[in-house]
Amino acid sequence: MKTKDIFSPGMVILLFVVPFYSPLKAQKLDVAYVPTPYAIAEKMLDVADVGEGDYVIDLGSGDGRIVIAAAKRGAFGHGVELDPKRIREAELNALKAGVSEKVLFIEENIYETDFSRANVITMYLFPTINIKLRPFLLEKQEPGTKIVSHDFSMDEWKPDKHIRIGDHSVYLWIIPARVDGNWMWKVGDDTFVMNVRQQFQEIDLNLSSGTVALPVNNVFLSGKRISFTAFNPVNSIQYLYSGNVKGNNIAGFVQVRNGKEKSVMPWNAVLE
Repeated sequence: MKTKDIFSPGMVILLFVVPFYSPLKAQKLDVAYVPTPYAIAEKMLDVADVGEGDYVIDLGSGDGRIVIAAAKRGAFGHGVELDPKRIREAELNALKAGVSEKVLFIEENIYETDFSRANVITMYLFPTINIKLRPFLLEKQEPGTKIVSHDFSMDEWKPDKHIRIGDHSVYLWIIPARVDGNWMWKVGDDTFVMNVRQQFQEIDLNLSSGTVALPVNNVFLSGKRISFTAFNPVNSIQYLYSGNVKGNNIAGFVQVRNGKEKSVMPWNAVLE
C-alpha cells in the first residue's frame, strides 16, 4: 500500500488520550467515596475513647461526619479531603451541627498531611493505602497516638483491638514507643542489661545482671508505657518494672521482692 492510501476520505481516526498521572491525585483515583455508616463512625470514636482534649484527624473525610461526631463529644480536629465538593458539604454539615468553631476541612493529599498534631487518626481507606501510610504513622506520630480504621487492617501490624459490628470491622492501633536495642540501669549495687527486639508493639526481652540471665514475664508495651516482671534464679529476688519511654530513656519504678523484704525504688534505664 502506498503512503497516500493509508488515510482514505471516509476513514475515522480514533485518538486515545492517556491521562497524565500525578501522584498527588493518586488518592482520588484509588479511593471511591463510600461514607462510613453513622453507627460505625460512633463506634470508631468509642474504641478510641474520643472526648474533650482530643484532636482528631480524619483521612479522606468525605462529608465530615467523623470529625463532626468527634466535635460533638468535645474534641477538636480536621478532615483531609481531595474533593472540594465534599469539603463544601462537610463545612455545611458542621455549620448545621453547630460545631464549625471546632473543626475545619482541608483540601490536601493524605501523603503530604502533617499528622503530628493529632492524638487520634481515623480512616476508611483501601488496604494498600493503609500500608503506604503505615511507616509515616510509626515514624512521625507521638507514641500513644491512636489509629482507627474502618474495615481495613495494616497487614502484619496486628491491631491492639479489633471488633466486629455486623458486616463491619473496626481496628485500633496504638503507636508504640521505639525500644529496640540495648538498655542499661542499676538497682542498688546491681547493674542490669536488657536487649530488646521489637516488631511494632510486640517486644522480646533478654535481661541479665552480670553473668546471670533473668527470666522475664508479663511483658507489655503500649504507647510510651512498658512493664514486665523478672526473676533472679540465683538469689530468688523478684522484680516488677513499670515505666514510660521517652527517647533514649525509660523512667519509672521497680518493685523489689527479696523474701520478706519488699521495696519500691526509681527505675531509670538508658539506651546504650
